[in-house]
Amino acid sequence: MRIVASHPALPGHFPGHPVVPGVVLLDVVIESLSRYAGGPVRVLGFPSVKFLAPLQPEQDFDVTFSNGRSGQAGFEVSRGDTRLVKGTVSFEVAA
Repeated sequence: MRIVASHPALPGHFPGHPVVPGVVLLDVVIESLSRYAGGPVRVLGFPSVKFLAPLQPEQDFDVTFSNGRSGQAGFEVSRGDTRLVKGTVSFEVAA
């Protein structure tokens, strides 16, 4: 995956040293969660999220999930061997 340099959330975040905002990465986690869960989901919250390293626009990254208990999954956003974000997301599969 990749966030393009023209993404509307990037101007001003930060001039001369652009960084993808955390909320944009969490939006990608939600989009990826639908594929992981096999259909549309309703996110109930993020019980834990830790941002570990920045992501610049145009850098490739991956989102992976690990099984947790029902309705909750662990996730990681990584760029190669560098973990950028880790956390858990609570959700329900949409009817």
